[in-house]
Amino acid sequence: MEHRHLGRSGLLVSEITYGNWLTHGELVAREAALSCVRAALDAGITTFDTADVYALGAAEELLGEALRGVRRESLEIATKVCLPTGDGPNDRGLSRKHVLESCHASLRRLGTDYVDLYQAHRFDDRTPLAETLLAFEDLVRQGKVRYLGVSEWTAAQIRAALDVADQLGLRNRIVANQPQYNMLWRVIEPEVVPLCETEGIGQIAFQPLAQGVLTGKYRPGQAPPQGSRAASGGRAPTFIRRVLGDRLLQQVQELRPIADEAGLSMAQLAIAWTLRRPAVSTALIGASRPEQVTENAAAAGVRLDDALMRRIDETLGDLVETDATKTAQMMAVKPDWAAPVPAAG
Repeated sequence: MEHRHLGRSGLLVSEITYGNWLTHGELVAREAALSCVRAALDAGITTFDTADVYALGAAEELLGEALRGVRRESLEIATKVCLPTGDGPNDRGLSRKHVLESCHASLRRLGTDYVDLYQAHRFDDRTPLAETLLAFEDLVRQGKVRYLGVSEWTAAQIRAALDVADQLGLRNRIVANQPQYNMLWRVIEPEVVPLCETEGIGQIAFQPLAQGVLTGKYRPGQAPPQGSRAASGGRAPTFIRRVLGDRLLQQVQELRPIADEAGLSMAQLAIAWTLRRPAVSTALIGASRPEQVTENAAAAGVRLDDALMRRIDETLGDLVETDATKTAQMMAVKPDWAAPVPAAG
């Protein structure tokens, strides 16, 4: 496993981050979740990502349990705040009240005194940025948070936060952004990436496998494989249906010869593509089985050459989405991407 700096900060993160959205506490049984974390540690992964809203806290609890006994200083643990964690009016957003209370609850569930990275899960247009940033600053000063980040923010929102931090004279600026980013979904490239490169903000790219579609396991005209997210219950099918259109699946299959020539699985090719982008500090993977973790982690250190990168672009063609106006709108996919909505009744 190789490590990279998170933006221009001094924090080193593993090239592969293990995350537990839609898995721990939801789709994956406890023992399988623990096995996946053990596989991540065995593969040299040191960076782990979760959020207060994942399985309404159960994901943080499972991650904390899985990491118990591991030397804390050898890990980088990240979590998030903003999305609803309850029915109360203050159980969401980035108000000082919710930020502080959510951080304390996350620390308790994770079983740690601090998190290495605390991220604003979405932008909150109901709360003044100054209030949010001052709450974050206080958490850093209290030793409960080491670094600050955001997730799925537009370039304008990130720019505004940086400006407010400068105006307030805050010492702790945003060092990380966690966007959806992969071969198909590149909407951060026109605006977010240039701003972040200028400001020293690293990208934690989530969904590098596009909900598993870039592994090639979903085939056009065929039912999803048993045990896959698309065939599971819960919320997962809602998210994955947006990338199960037959034209998209057919074009993804055309990547298989490229992966074979490179000596990689299709999953490894997709992750290596993400890590090839200079702005990316780490690729965030999830898994329901430990062997998936092992396979995906092997993409660390792989360097794809320019010719291969061009072949990927030529293969995917007009299916690639680069529209910057879709930043932070993960469901706004091209019509050719999505599977038809099943008829009612």
